[in-house]
Amino acid sequence: MVDVAREQSPTRDHLFQFAQAAQRGGFTGLGLYLEHRFAYPRNSWVAGKGAITPQLVRDLESEFPSLQIIPFVNVLAHVEGFLFTEEGRTMYEQLFKGLQACPCKPEFQRLAREIIDDTIDVFSSQIIHIGGDETSQLAKCPECQRLGEGHEDPKAFVYAHHFSPLIKQVVERGRTPGIWGDMMFDHPQIAEILPKDAVVFDWQYFGGLQESTPKLQAHGFRVVGAPTLQTYNAAWLHTESSEENVRKVAQDALNLQCEGVCLTSWECGLFGSYDTLLPAVEWAGQVIQDPDHAEPLREAYQKDTEWATLMGHELEQLGGIFKQSGQRSALKCRLLLYSNPFLLWMHHGEELSGEVGRKAVDICNRSLDATDNEAMKGISIFVRSGIEFAQMAETAHKHYARREAEKAVAALAPTRYLFDTLERTARATHERIGGSLADIERCRVAKTHVEKVIHRIRDYGQGELGYLPSFDALTNPRFMPHDQACWWRVNDWANE
Repeated sequence: MVDVAREQSPTRDHLFQFAQAAQRGGFTGLGLYLEHRFAYPRNSWVAGKGAITPQLVRDLESEFPSLQIIPFVNVLAHVEGFLFTEEGRTMYEQLFKGLQACPCKPEFQRLAREIIDDTIDVFSSQIIHIGGDETSQLAKCPECQRLGEGHEDPKAFVYAHHFSPLIKQVVERGRTPGIWGDMMFDHPQIAEILPKDAVVFDWQYFGGLQESTPKLQAHGFRVVGAPTLQTYNAAWLHTESSEENVRKVAQDALNLQCEGVCLTSWECGLFGSYDTLLPAVEWAGQVIQDPDHAEPLREAYQKDTEWATLMGHELEQLGGIFKQSGQRSALKCRLLLYSNPFLLWMHHGEELSGEVGRKAVDICNRSLDATDNEAMKGISIFVRSGIEFAQMAETAHKHYARREAEKAVAALAPTRYLFDTLERTARATHERIGGSLADIERCRVAKTHVEKVIHRIRDYGQGELGYLPSFDALTNPRFMPHDQACWWRVNDWANE
């Protein structure tokens, strides 16, 4: 399953590359995780620049008739791409918070039905996956709370009340609905209420299916096991934990007589690059067919095995910011996602300026020497650039704290060119494999913010305000001269 919802803009040629890799891996289907990145005919306002079109789907199905092109849509949570448009702004469960729509609002109920109808109209796949995962905002609004009143588990009732008719809609149109299984573990009554026509995708990314799948099967559901390539939580990919997860789920799915296995991959925004993952996809397909498949994941990279070992294993072994976790990579998010690269310095400047940072730069440099592959070099350049930014910011802070304003500026000045380099890298990834357009803009925003901070250091870095603002306050986008107490930080509702 390819996650196009996280800012990917694959062209026809890019989609064909994904399909070819799926075929080489022995997969019988290619999943497209869509969210708002599909041009739904009934709701054309959803699709941003570079979204997948119905014609692209038809081209893909025509060129690869042996592959089932399976749509993965969302009709409750993970609809933030809908909610943060003008047309969708009234459909939220909570104002400008989270990623879930309100299942009680008629306009969203209509949108959910139309999403499903559009998907069935365009895709030939027997399976129509309608999402259903991570609905942590269930029954947060007053109307949903009233709907759940009097039920043993109000959230389970609200969930089932929303999804049961949508499952029925898919069935009535002659297709098989798919749904994620996680909420059935959080709220077991969901499994009791939902129609058993749905195939449940049991996603388990840090273990196997032995504990979870039998519970779903006991309720009469057919189950698909869903491991992942751990990219969302890595600077590139955690190869060892990905290998362990895929092998375990594949073996459990075989032992438990599941319907199949769906390999997931998530979040190739923030300088991910799908073409660096295709060897891992093909390797996983071989393991799913034969869980005893002997070749380690890293060796699937053949002449680039050394690069994959350095960036997928040795980097993780440094620990700290590079260690495996269940959360998004702090390096990716704090450098670029929040429009303030100094967050990376604030949380990790000391760490990345020490032994961990020095070793990580050495790994990146060795990885650059180990490959001629442009996509892989781009990953190495991104990781090294993040470390170098944190190191430069740490040096700038030391000078700033001593009121050496011009030395602080001199330490920061090269970071502007660093973001220029990253912008070129992001653009190349977009052109080569349909990577994130937002990454290009993020690099520009980061550079602009650095320039703004440089001006602030020159204006206020020698106590011109009567006090010296802390470096973390000065580098924040909301810094305001003379607001010494930083009132914009005080209240919980400051970010709303």
